[in-house]
Formats: sequence, structure tokens, C-alpha cells
Amino acid sequence: MNYLAHLFLSPDDAQVRVGNLMGDFVKGSQLGHLPDKVEFGVMLHRKIDRFTDQQPEVKALKQQLSSKRKRFSGIIADIVFDHLLAKHWVNFSQHTLSDFASSRYQELLSHQEIMPAAMQLMTNRMVEGNWLESYIQPSAVGAAIDGVSRRIRFENDLLHAFEEVEPLLNVYQQTFFEFFPKLEVYAKSEFDHLSF
Repeated sequence: MNYLAHLFLSPDDAQVRVGNLMGDFVKGSQLGHLPDKVEFGVMLHRKIDRFTDQQPEVKALKQQLSSKRKRFSGIIADIVFDHLLAKHWVNFSQHTLSDFASSRYQELLSHQEIMPAAMQLMTNRMVEGNWLESYIQPSAVGAAIDGVSRRIRFENDLLHAFEEVEPLLNVYQQTFFEFFPKLEVYAKSEFDHLSF
């Protein structure tokens, strides 16, 4: 899953949400210095990603893509799923997407002192560009995929992948509605027993 989903699937705790977004920015050996709640959020991020990648309906999306893009199917799906979550937000949350985004931006900015430098940079860009709300537009999917392509340190075929994905959005949407409720249940089961 991508930024919006990771924030949404967190328990109602700012530090856990920050940690859940931090999962892609720290390695396992870098967790010891983090507050317990942030460390839990990092681990929750990894469990959510692993659960998502293991779902047969998500794996099937790989077969929809050309051979040159199959290796990036997980990245593509994560970003498309954020778009679908934003697009169908009222089905999943009692709060408006705008209110949710504003609250998360404030949390992220107020916790930058514990973030790695790359995450601080990403957070500032996210807030300035209002990424969480922008995901509602299909064009944001293409921009996000292209952004990942440019950040990958090796030559890749991810650039302009949205041209291939856009005609498949209905397939991604069907998959999203099949698996996302299961992911919500799984994520909740991971933090229901917490006693911070």
C-alpha cells in the first residue's frame, strides 16, 4: 500500500501513524532509537505490505501488465490503490478526505525530528503538493508512478506506466474492493491488543 492507505490503516495514534509511513525509509537495524509506538508503526507498515503482496487477487494484477512492467506490479498497485481509496473515501471513513489529510499533515510536520532526512523531504513535498487529496485524480497516479521511476537508482521501465494501467483501472478497482476490506480487518487485528 502507499501513503494514504498506510496512514488510514493505522490506529488512532500520531506516533504509530508516523511509524507506519516511515516503513520504507528505515531498515530493520535502524529501529532501536525510535520510540516504541513509532517502531510498532514501522513493523505494521511491513506487515500490511506483506499481507497485500500475498493476496491472490493482488498477485493476479501482475498478469495484466506487459512483461517489462510486471516486476513493478507491486509499486504500481500500491499507488493505484491509494487513488481508489481516495476516490471511494466515503465508503471507508466518516471523516472527509480533506479533514483527514489536514490532520495527517500536521502530525507529520510535528514529528519531523524523528524522521530520516529522506522522509522529511518527502513529507514536505507531500504537504506542499497536498498529495493525499490529489490521489483522487487519476492524473496523480501517473505523476506518482513517474516520480517513483525517477527515484529508483537503476534504469527501469516504470516511467509512463500509467498509460498501460489506465485502461485497466476497472480491474484494479474490482481487486481493491475484493481485498481492501480484508486488509482493514487484518490491520485492526494487529493493533487491537496494543496497550501503549
